[in-house]
Parts: sequence; structure tokens; C-alpha cells
Amino acid sequence: MPNNAIKLDRGLLVDDDALYAQTLQRSLKKRGLDLAITSDVAGALAVAQTERFSFALVDLRIGNDSGLRLIEPLRASNADMRIVLITGYASVATAVEAIKRGADDYLLKPATAEQILRTLKGDTSSPAVPLHPTMTPLSRLEWEHIHQALSETHGNVSAAARLLGMHRRSLQRKLAKRPGPERSEGEPDQTNTARSKWNEQ
Repeated sequence: MPNNAIKLDRGLLVDDDALYAQTLQRSLKKRGLDLAITSDVAGALAVAQTERFSFALVDLRIGNDSGLRLIEPLRASNADMRIVLITGYASVATAVEAIKRGADDYLLKPATAEQILRTLKGDTSSPAVPLHPTMTPLSRLEWEHIHQALSETHGNVSAAARLLGMHRRSLQRKLAKRPGPERSEGEPDQTNTARSKWNEQ
């Protein structure tokens, strides 16, 4: 049931996809919502300390970082903030982890302005994440498990490998060929830019 008591005015979008961010910013502005944009975790943490937002839209993968890291500090900055994780993954594991950390909901990209508005207002008449999506490939499920380990070890590959019970080089090989999010035909793969970090460790 929608929560009409929620007052939405100014929000924060954390996403390194500049085109998507600017398009969403324009769409929400037409609906009366002001949206500040930052493209990295450090920038989001900095702006959250100086400005007060009624909602935050956070991408799961922000460059080489994880948007999951932002949920708790954003919640600490404003207990009433609506926090929605937006991602190309349809993983139940990630959705559960996001909610455990304090997110209010979880949307799949490319989420439209109308979908986002309904979610921000607490309209649960239709699920944000399909309850019965097409079967997730085994490689995607494996990556979600790896992603959780990396999140828990703050991106430290050696520590994540120990947590997963595998050799560091084995984990690096998996990271080098990790699956990307579902994307439309012709859309470029955004995962290559993240690989260099893991290879350097």
C-alpha cells in the first residue's frame, strides 16, 4: 500500500553512467523532484554530509566499487531517507543484502522515472524485482557470491579469497572474466573498466 506520508523533494543519484543519470535527472525534474548526481562512493559520502536528501538512488556497481557500501552511511545521515538500490542484476542474494543493510527497495535497470516514483512512494502493487525471472546463469550466481565476499572485505582480493576458501590467483581469474549485467543488444559492456583494479592486487 502506498505511503502517502512520504515527502519527496530532493534526492541523490549515485551512478557512474552519465547518460542514464542525466536522463533520469531530467525525467524526475519534470515530475517535481530535484536530483543531485555523483558518480562515485567518495563523492556520495561527501555530499551526504553537507546536504539533506529525502531519497537516494544507488547503483550496485559504481566504477570499481560497490553501492552496497553506501547504504549504511546514507541511512545514518538521515534515518527517514528512502534508499533504493538500482542495478542490472536480478539477484535475490543482492536484494536481500541491500535490505539487510538498510535499503528500502531494489529496482532493475533501466528503471523508468514512473517506476522509481512508485517505489519511492512505497507502492508495492507490483514487485520491483520479478519474483520469477528467467533463470539466472550459474556464472552470475557465482559472481554474486564473490561480490558479497569482496563487499565484506572492502574490495581486498586476498582477504576475499580466504573467505571464499580459494586461491588468490583463482579468484583473480574469475574476476577477470566475471559476467556483466543484462543489457540490450548493441549496448556496450561496462565491466572491462573494473577489471584492472583486481589485476593490480
